Amino acid sequence: MTATVTTSNRFRAPWVIFWAGFLLRVLVITIGHTYKIRLAQDHFQFGWEMGRIGRALATGYGYADPFVGHTGPTAWVPPLYPLLIAGVFKLTGVYTAFSAWILLTLNSLFSAATALFIYEIATRCYNQRVAKWSAWLWAVYPAALQYAIHWVWEMSLTAMLFTWALALALRMRNIGESETDTDAQSTARWLGFGLLWGLISLSNATLLLFLPICGLWILFGAQRLTASIGKAALASVVFLAILTPWIARNAAVFHKLIPIRGNMGAEMYAGSGPGSNGFAFMATLPLEERNPETMRYKALGEVEYVRQQGEKWHAYMTTHHAHYAAISLKRFYFFWASVPHPVEKHAEGEFFRELDYGFLSVAGVLGLLLSLKNRIAASGLFACAFLLLPLTYYFVTVAARFRHPLEPLIAIFTVYLFQSAQPRRKHEAA
Repeated sequence: MTATVTTSNRFRAPWVIFWAGFLLRVLVITIGHTYKIRLAQDHFQFGWEMGRIGRALATGYGYADPFVGHTGPTAWVPPLYPLLIAGVFKLTGVYTAFSAWILLTLNSLFSAATALFIYEIATRCYNQRVAKWSAWLWAVYPAALQYAIHWVWEMSLTAMLFTWALALALRMRNIGESETDTDAQSTARWLGFGLLWGLISLSNATLLLFLPICGLWILFGAQRLTASIGKAALASVVFLAILTPWIARNAAVFHKLIPIRGNMGAEMYAGSGPGSNGFAFMATLPLEERNPETMRYKALGEVEYVRQQGEKWHAYMTTHHAHYAAISLKRFYFFWASVPHPVEKHAEGEFFRELDYGFLSVAGVLGLLLSLKNRIAASGLFACAFLLLPLTYYFVTVAARFRHPLEPLIAIFTVYLFQSAQPRRKHEAA
């Protein structure tokens, strides 16, 4: 029992890292007044489509109206974060400054908690020195704060859930343990795995590309494969139980199977149709209630509108293969090098933002490659995350925030890269 407790404690981050990260974020929100969100376009920047849906839920219109006016039911975005927004709106008012402060504080809680899982991942795969530097980097580095303190959106929640799922996967594979834990793949852990991935799917479904790889990687490390397969089946039941109410709602409302979100056709046309250039600065629909395109969306209903937009994109793409290939490569570059802001932004600030973003991508990828070269535990799993998580964005649309779920790993790899470049002292522990 003593050995188990000692091993467990070794992977737990000092709570001062969490509190420093959380309080720093709340301080910046409060002193910097980041909760005072612009009123333009009827508060659209207060959560964008998710904020609109949160308002509709809080005011009795149901899960609906993602853009402007009352346009009817929607499955434009997954429901987890809009439901959180709606709950806050019910308590403290729709689009109020206090609601913004609460939501950004919750984001800060999710973001600060991510540092705890960063510490565990880095300790299990590397050592406590890498773990402390990585967790502190996440806690106080300005780039790691930005989405928690400025954006009413799901990035901080998704990053926390995904990093937690990775830490759980390492526990289930006994990575970093000094002794073999015969119960590493317990029923409770498998159920937790299913729960986490159910929540991830309802927060940001693009991460689901990684789920089969992660689940199989855990199973391949099982000491009793048959027993673990049975537990994995239970985890699948939990996962499906979390998704089922949302799928059933969509089937009842739209009379169509929409597993998580139903906007692909519209996004493809907006991102890769006529006039597309790889950027995604504007909403997919115009934010004027009397705009013909918005009126068409309302008249057709979301499902038919998305279907027609998808057909238009397909017709365009069949005669513009080179254009689609070119902007897909451009989106690949933007994902890793940063999506430039519009030209009216301050050029100096834009230069340093892009430099910082691109530097972290390069350092993160180099740290991952070094981890693969040195056969660091789970580095192959992490490489799969780097390959799969961005894949959808290369071919549909891209924004800087889409990299955020990978940024906890990027922090770890960056620290590992630079610490590996330092001469080791003879007495230093590996």
